Amino acid sequence: MLQILRALNKSSQDANQPKDVSKSVNFHEEYLRALRSKSYVDFFDKAQLLAHQHCIHSNQNKYSETLLQPDQETVHTIIDATILSQKPELKKLMLDYFHVSAEASLICSHLLKNINQVHCNYQFIQRALQIMDSDDDDSQEKLKLIIFELNSFILTNPFSNLEYHDFKLISDENSSVLNRLKSMRKTLERNFKLKRYLKTSACCVTVLCDMVAVTTHALTSVVTPTVLKFTCKSLEKELPHLRFSRRFLGKVCEQLDMAAKGSYILNKDFDTMSRLVDRLYDDIEHVRAMMQLCLNKKIDKFSMQIVKELRKSDAGFGKKVEELKEHACLCLVTINRSRDLVTKEMEKMGT
Repeated sequence: MLQILRALNKSSQDANQPKDVSKSVNFHEEYLRALRSKSYVDFFDKAQLLAHQHCIHSNQNKYSETLLQPDQETVHTIIDATILSQKPELKKLMLDYFHVSAEASLICSHLLKNINQVHCNYQFIQRALQIMDSDDDDSQEKLKLIIFELNSFILTNPFSNLEYHDFKLISDENSSVLNRLKSMRKTLERNFKLKRYLKTSACCVTVLCDMVAVTTHALTSVVTPTVLKFTCKSLEKELPHLRFSRRFLGKVCEQLDMAAKGSYILNKDFDTMSRLVDRLYDDIEHVRAMMQLCLNKKIDKFSMQIVKELRKSDAGFGKKVEELKEHACLCLVTINRSRDLVTKEMEKMGT
């Protein structure tokens, strides 16, 4: 995921760079480098700051809209101001691309909010372990405090409202858009080559006509170019895409390439996050089951043994939560970067 993230950043400088990633890439180093990048650090700080602003964090849509850049309103304004607004098929495709990426951003921001809730719930376990380590000799009172903290934890699983269906739905929609982007790219590329071929052929025939005109005088020099001009115009009527300039077709192809690359990365990111969410959901359910067993039995020795088991999984659980948070933030950074690159290409096209 991360090595492609860096390639996406370079695509605005060189649209023809190779798509294959070197086999010698050290994925661990790439991952750490991405986490140290300014774009990631700035975004992570922004997400954390918003998480502590109750007026924004409590409103899921507001939280998501603040993290999404450029926002949907800006995207629609840019599309309406470019020549794409005159090409219904292209306009529909790009609007669908931005819609899917916005929906993916909504899922990621919702995931970040749930992760923050996991951190809050996780503090109940931390306090239970701290109580267990205290020097208080009143084991009964200590047990009551531990049970209180555990009761607070088992109330909900923050990931229960994030189902596999949500990730699958976005992945399916994104895959559909990706296939359409590839298909449109191939169509425009064929038209680009055909237009270049026709222009080259026209030049060759014109030269030939000039040579013939020298021999056959005025008649051929008048009739043949007229026939040629009529033929080219007829072809353009039969193939509407040929009416686009080669420069326009080239710009649109670059734009579609960037959008397709962003869609491809998004699918990979969502596949990874889906597995991480499933893993954490199962871990939390396991911990909740142990705690419920502890609370149901109400046997001092048995309860303490369960708390000791929680201590063993304490560090590993925290690392899994942080790993998911990092991936969610990186996915949001990638979404925003892809949207930014594509909109900038649109603005270059003009009207």
